[in-house]
Amino acid sequence: MDRRKRKSREAIFNAFVNLLSKKSFDNITVGEIIEQADVGRATFYAHFETKEFLLKGLCAELFDHIFESELKNNTHRNIFQCDAPNSVFLHLFQHFKKNDNNICKLLSSENNGLFLKYFNDSLIKLIKNHLHEFQNQKPDIVSEDFWISYVTSTFVNTVLWWVEKDMQLSPETITNYFLAVV
Repeated sequence: MDRRKRKSREAIFNAFVNLLSKKSFDNITVGEIIEQADVGRATFYAHFETKEFLLKGLCAELFDHIFESELKNNTHRNIFQCDAPNSVFLHLFQHFKKNDNNICKLLSSENNGLFLKYFNDSLIKLIKNHLHEFQNQKPDIVSEDFWISYVTSTFVNTVLWWVEKDMQLSPETITNYFLAVV
């Protein structure tokens, strides 16, 4: 994607995030998004077919690069640049701490269910890839499917608790908390 297209896409994402922090997804119009992003209607539709595709694109930008980066060389560039640490869980907490793309605003907004569902679905895949890290803690009586669900929900609830507490703990500390309870 060339620089001009990337800037337009980022402006649309930023406008969308700002609007989501103020009102519900259903009450946001494409007109409001393009006005706040200062882009034309044709530019919006060149990037996204609908507002729903914009939501899916935003979720992908926020989360997919993290989940996909472990399959690549641990360095990635989507709408932000970072060097991934060895722990994918620490990596996630670091992005939350940096508040990339106002993700904390989204998680604390009335629309957080939209993002948590996408995040949870992606996280399940990640947990499955890292299940070996949690096998020693899994009780024999518990099925693997239940265990994956438990670890995933524990991570999501850890993120929500941490955001609610204004992320006063470091990403390293909250990662250790998460790993200690699963």
